[in-house]
Amino acid sequence: MIRVKGIIWEDFVNYKKPCMTIEMPMCDFKCDRECGQKVCQNSSLAIAETLAVDEEYLIQQYIHNPITEAVCFQGLEPFDTFEDMLTIIKELALYNCNDDIVIYTGYTRDEIKEELIDKIKKAAVGRVIIKWGRFIPDEEHHFDDVLGVTLVSPNQYAEEI
Repeated sequence: MIRVKGIIWEDFVNYKKPCMTIEMPMCDFKCDRECGQKVCQNSSLAIAETLAVDEEYLIQQYIHNPITEAVCFQGLEPFDTFEDMLTIIKELALYNCNDDIVIYTGYTRDEIKEELIDKIKKAAVGRVIIKWGRFIPDEEHHFDDVLGVTLVSPNQYAEEI
């Protein structure tokens, strides 16, 4: 069982390909702390019920969905429940699923240990894309070519690892 706040089975907003979005259950609210005010666009998830979901059920639903082509982790902070995220990535690999894995994190590249990145790369069969950077309110939005979507802060960017 993994812990989640929610699942969007068919998401067309967070990536250029239709994806299943898994809303992760924890965050240390670093964006709020650094801004000195509550700015988290996902803060409502913090008070939502945390659900236990069978990873095999989740994978079966994903694999048998003819629409989705990627799995997106976001919601609160995927790296704060790293093992649950890695479990799903490993399960997808067991099915030789080479669909894209997209991770939305508020951490910067320098804040994540290289050993965690290596674990993800080793576990994944397909491409892995990480969106880095905290939300900063009232900044200029910009289009990110890697994700194919508009990001809300200029310090945010995505890269394939």
